[in-house]
Amino acid sequence: MSARNFLTQGKKIVAIGRNFSEHAKELGNAVPKAPFFFLKPTSSYVANGGTVEIPTGCEVHHEVELAVVIGKEGRDYEASNAMDYVAGYALAIDMTARNLQNEAKSKGLPWSASKGFDTFTPISDFIPKEKINDTSNVDLWLKVNDTFRQNGNTKDMIFGIPTLLSYVSSIMKLEVGDVILTGTPKGVGPIHAGDVIQAGLKVGGSSDDLMTIQYNVSDRKGLFKA
Repeated sequence: MSARNFLTQGKKIVAIGRNFSEHAKELGNAVPKAPFFFLKPTSSYVANGGTVEIPTGCEVHHEVELAVVIGKEGRDYEASNAMDYVAGYALAIDMTARNLQNEAKSKGLPWSASKGFDTFTPISDFIPKEKINDTSNVDLWLKVNDTFRQNGNTKDMIFGIPTLLSYVSSIMKLEVGDVILTGTPKGVGPIHAGDVIQAGLKVGGSSDDLMTIQYNVSDRKGLFKA
């Protein structure tokens, strides 16, 4: 798979919720007993070096995540062979209009709008599978204006990647280029127009980043007003 094909070839983004217990707690949510997920549109992708847009009236939060890119179509993966369906990885940020999400949740309504705006899935270039041998030991960090906000490791995931892939594929077919966002460590917080967001990924305790991304933040010009 080429460095960018998954951004146009994949049909869906499957985002796992509350997969780090400390993140669930910081938002006042119960720690899940089983995986759960929501869907994001692929139109929300924005490539490295782009701009994240804040819709009018929205309080937008960053959530850095390890993304899994599917390389082979299938369903009902067993956890024991789920990684056979993985082509590689990416570094992503799940942007959330937190005030819209909280309002929807309080009314028992879906919160797709809070996750689905254009530019709400910043994502890196493709990382070949062989570059990350152990998905349970990946450092994820995020800075806003050169100040650390998030700094975690995938060892703290509640559900590991094989379990997540098996669960999602038991519900829906996963297709080539689909992306699974695997959850975010604690430290999520707001961004504002004029900010600069940087994020990175290290493997196996390495001191060097395997991948970094950077985005400017601006106000969105459009019809939407919260």
